[in-house]
Amino acid sequence: MVAALIADIVASRGLPDRASAQRTLEETLVTVAEAAPASERPLLPTVGDELQGVYPDLPAALVTTMLLQLALPEGIELRFGIGLGTIEDIPSVRGALSEGEAWWAARTAIDRVEQLARRAAPSARTLVATAETAPLEMHELVRVANSGLLARDRAVAQLSPRTRRILYRRWLGDTQKEIARAEGVVQSAVSQALATADGGALIEGLRALTGSRD
Repeated sequence: MVAALIADIVASRGLPDRASAQRTLEETLVTVAEAAPASERPLLPTVGDELQGVYPDLPAALVTTMLLQLALPEGIELRFGIGLGTIEDIPSVRGALSEGEAWWAARTAIDRVEQLARRAAPSARTLVATAETAPLEMHELVRVANSGLLARDRAVAQLSPRTRRILYRRWLGDTQKEIARAEGVVQSAVSQALATADGGALIEGLRALTGSRD
């Protein structure tokens, strides 16, 4: 089983400079890939505003999606659909085509999160799905994950752009002093931003996913 990840740019048609946004997005993908768990296939643009990648398990995909939410600058947002299951490569004259239940589930997940964001949960950005024929425990895992993701996305949506940058730098291991210097503020402002946003809980959530204690 793997975690197939499909992402697209929220409201991409409304971006004032689509080409510039794409360059910024691709630069961010590179930096986040260095800070996130290793992927089986890196998250890369495919067609239009869509991106696809494959991760060895659900925690790796979840860490990547959160780090991207923190690292992307104001004005550029992604939504994510994660599909759990199997994939296979289909021979083609244009090279192997990746297909399988994980991709179909990822497509279902990203369609659901888009619908949810339009109605009950405007801050929703990430959902997980699996094949209908998957074992019961897999469906239970998806339900638990989605419950947590709705709360996580809501917490991230409430962060200011500066606080998102601060949390991302904290994950990279920067000290509050180093972050303050980079942001052009005093250290107490960094400490206050982390405390006000309950940033410690978000960082601990990332550590829980990666099994990191530091």
